[in-house]
Amino acid sequence: MKIIVLLGDGMSDVTYSELGNKSPLQKAHTPNMDFMAQHGQVGLAATVPDGLPPGSDVANLSVFGYDPRTCYTGRSPLEAISMGVELGPDDVAFRMNLVTLNPHGSKIYMKDFSAGHISTAEGRELVQTLQKELGNENIEFHAGVGYRHLMVWRGGKDTMKSTPPHDITGKSILEHLPSGDGADMLNNIMNHAQMVLYTHPLNLKRKEEGKLPANSIWLWGHGKTPKISTYQEKFGLSGAVISAVDLIKGIGVCAGLDIINVDGATGYIDTNYLGKAKAALAALEDHDFVYVHVEAPDEASHSGRMDHKIQAIEDFDKQVVGTVLEGIKKFGDYAILCTPDHPTPVHLMTHTSDPVPFIMYRGEAGQGNGAGSYDEVQAKATGLLVEGHKLIKMLLKK
Repeated sequence: MKIIVLLGDGMSDVTYSELGNKSPLQKAHTPNMDFMAQHGQVGLAATVPDGLPPGSDVANLSVFGYDPRTCYTGRSPLEAISMGVELGPDDVAFRMNLVTLNPHGSKIYMKDFSAGHISTAEGRELVQTLQKELGNENIEFHAGVGYRHLMVWRGGKDTMKSTPPHDITGKSILEHLPSGDGADMLNNIMNHAQMVLYTHPLNLKRKEEGKLPANSIWLWGHGKTPKISTYQEKFGLSGAVISAVDLIKGIGVCAGLDIINVDGATGYIDTNYLGKAKAALAALEDHDFVYVHVEAPDEASHSGRMDHKIQAIEDFDKQVVGTVLEGIKKFGDYAILCTPDHPTPVHLMTHTSDPVPFIMYRGEAGQGNGAGSYDEVQAKATGLLVEGHKLIKMLLKK
């Protein structure tokens, strides 16, 4: 049997009066997901266990089939693994966003958690400068994709508290700076990074072009290397991962899955949806399992763009789900799981821990469990609620 997961990051949401009291999933035109819902099993999955943060790290570990309560150590170690950055047992990795801060009065505000979705080439140039100016035998800066980068503190502390920058858009940063043992080091690094970045020629050029400058870094999501059993050990499956995001690739590497990079995969609404779908079908030729992750709905939500979120959902349905739905038929025996990882309500511009609607589809001859379409309301109405890390085991049962 061929197994495929189609994950639309942050698709789930709440209802809005401007959408006619509908959620973005209800408002969007999604004939392919609706068809699967009518012929498959629909329900809600609790992907974020009580007491854990509602991040894509926790939620995607659940959807991959791992219980985050037993293996979660933080977001950044997974990203480090994807980037090929080796961590010793006492080393701590931090997600490092390039951000735009805006001073106003006596306070400094988080204007944009992505520095205007700075390009990968520009981000790499800035990170290389940070490494040259601030890097040493204990502190390393590693370039990633777009605004998403990495800092490693060799022999560092991992007990401090930190806040994701997308949680504080438009808010004063003072109340959300890292705190606890080791926080002074992080705050000192961020302050020095501001001095390096403020007058960097690239940022001066971005200002002249009317773009947001990447005038600071933000450190968060820290942790040490996790211990995760491979998919072969856990499920007896070979597999592959398709994503533009280092976090998801890192989980895949830990799980012993092949990483497939798709040209034009950006993590935003301009991503190569069709290329991901075609790559997934090709991967199924010699793999048992493929995990396709699309970041676009989540990024649109973090930016507060309802129009972009609906567009991303519709593009996901048409180009990813539709393409896979047609192409997977040739394998005969297959199962599809379609789900978000967590909700990302547009009005909050951040994640929540609420259960997410999922579909398990095994072919058009399958009998549905009462859902007429794919959305939060229909999923809740079926009465089916499962723990997120049990979804893969359910999918493997014929």
